Amino acid sequence: MTEIDVQTIKAADPLVFRVTVREGTGETQHRVTLARADYERLSGGEASPEALVSESFRFLLEREPKEAILLSFDLPVIGRYFPDYERSIRQRL
Repeated sequence: MTEIDVQTIKAADPLVFRVTVREGTGETQHRVTLARADYERLSGGEASPEALVSESFRFLLEREPKEAILLSFDLPVIGRYFPDYERSIRQRL
């Protein structure tokens, strides 16, 4: 089972999160930034920023192993690698 732990490091704009992904005996840590405007666009205010980040990692983990996820990135970058991300994340929230 995969565990995704999202911690807010900075609550100002842009938001900054530390995300730990635990799977089996291994774990990875990631630093994710998210501008408030991107949060509103991606979530429509339907979920917390932490829930958006967590669900975005679930989306990524369905497509690649945790070790392939960038260690530091801005959340909307996911859409460059996976064009269906924005449409899919809105449905998932």
